[in-house]
Amino acid sequence: MAAAVVVARGAGARAATAATLRGGCGTAARGRPCVGPARPLCAAPGTAPDMKRYLWERYREAKRSTEELVPSIMSNLLNPDAIFSNNEMSLSDIEIYGFDYDYTLVFYSKHLHTLIFNAARDLLINEHRYPAEIRKYEYDPNFAIRGLHYDVQRAVLMKIDAFHYIQLGTVYRGLSVVPDEEVIEMYEGSHVPLEQMSDFYGKSSHGNTMKQFMDIFSLPEMTLLSCVNEYFLKNNIDYEPVHLYKDVKDSIRDVHIKGIMYRAIEADIEKYICYAEQTRAVLAKLADHGKKMFLITNSPSSFVDKGMSYIVGKDWRDLFDVVIVQAEKPNFFNDKRRPFRKMNEKGVLLWDKIHKLQKGQIYKQGNLYEFLKLTGWRGSRVLYFGDHIYSDLADLTLKHGWRTGAIIPELRSELKIMNTEQYIQTMTWLQTLTGLLEQMQVHRDAESQLVLQEWKKERKEMREMTKSFFNAQFGSLFRTDQNPTYFLRRLSRFADIYMASLSCLLNYDVSHTFYPRRTPLQHELPAWSERPPTFRTPLLQEAQAK
Repeated sequence: MAAAVVVARGAGARAATAATLRGGCGTAARGRPCVGPARPLCAAPGTAPDMKRYLWERYREAKRSTEELVPSIMSNLLNPDAIFSNNEMSLSDIEIYGFDYDYTLVFYSKHLHTLIFNAARDLLINEHRYPAEIRKYEYDPNFAIRGLHYDVQRAVLMKIDAFHYIQLGTVYRGLSVVPDEEVIEMYEGSHVPLEQMSDFYGKSSHGNTMKQFMDIFSLPEMTLLSCVNEYFLKNNIDYEPVHLYKDVKDSIRDVHIKGIMYRAIEADIEKYICYAEQTRAVLAKLADHGKKMFLITNSPSSFVDKGMSYIVGKDWRDLFDVVIVQAEKPNFFNDKRRPFRKMNEKGVLLWDKIHKLQKGQIYKQGNLYEFLKLTGWRGSRVLYFGDHIYSDLADLTLKHGWRTGAIIPELRSELKIMNTEQYIQTMTWLQTLTGLLEQMQVHRDAESQLVLQEWKKERKEMREMTKSFFNAQFGSLFRTDQNPTYFLRRLSRFADIYMASLSCLLNYDVSHTFYPRRTPLQHELPAWSERPPTFRTPLLQEAQAK
């Protein structure tokens, strides 16, 4: 996770003491010099040191020190309702606030993804002639996470880090994990070359064989892809993975375009929309402080109107200076050719030329260049919130200089997991054990190497355990074993601030300045063996989710 999320939890959060990890013969504490990790327990003259005993004593001392730290860490927990900063930004500079609709102003219940999965599955059967037997597969909300990559030609789903390395153990063909050896053979290692990665918007196009799923709505798509792959594999049916990917993508698209999802939500709004009165509280707070507000969404007018009327009130349009629907982001931010169209109260499109974007009116399509011309809302005084890092935020920060805020609903649940005693105990010990391994690897004798192999095995098992804290198949949205995920890399690049929901804004004054945490770079930290006695082993910020 970005450094701003993983705050240091006091001096006690830095795991076991460096003196323990530095090893030595134990004489330093009595005022006599000790020569770092290479010196084992003192042995009688003329006898070989007992390396096994020495290493396990260092292990036990580190374990005890780690356990003593947990209570102090537990007293300084992370705040799931905080706003985290990638880039310094003051709200006092923000005059205009913009919002996406889905998963920004409104949140949906768990029933929605089941609806999308079932509708797309039925479209595969009824319109694309897929076997009726795939109807036995049901949506599993615990299977996939956002930010995963899908190799379209090989039909495998995987988690990739910020450096294009696959996290072994997170590659799935169908519903089954692909053995590490097979993955390494398939990709000639675990690195995915740049030319094979997804394009700028996460799509598999122009020769890119990977698709990155960044949208929250993509969770049912990943699960459906995996289920149909599983059916073909289990039944030894020969199929073309590229065709399967396209058919599933088209079916998911049709659930939206044909209005299946919209009609279902409008018919039972209480079932699908999570009522959040704090959305109105956020908008009212900004309005009370004289801030201008606008809405740009890809969703249709009647759907947005019913949702906003439910969560904000029938007067919701009075809070917004501009409302734009069916904007077709990200094309909205790049295509200069599409003019705005005004819609009347009945949803009928008018043919009038638009000279001004009026408050209380709803407009369809258009483009950002015309929007800027008509409103004059340019540069860093505009802050736009959205959940899709590519479609909502990337172009705004790279091309237009707007400030951006990402809504990451998964953040709240991950931070709550990180605050549990089990997680803190596991991660603190995992980092301490890593330090032991790095220091004690200088002992090359056979007896020492056997001990180190045991420690490596324990470390591997602990990594798998920490992954399962978040998701049994893919782990945390924000980290692989030791690196940030590709998802976090893009989040850090395209979002000035990020938070679990807009309600987090209620915890801050409208003049608050967000300062990103200054966390040490790798070359700014001393090596394990060089850390002074007062410098604890790794900050918990280095021990984030796996």
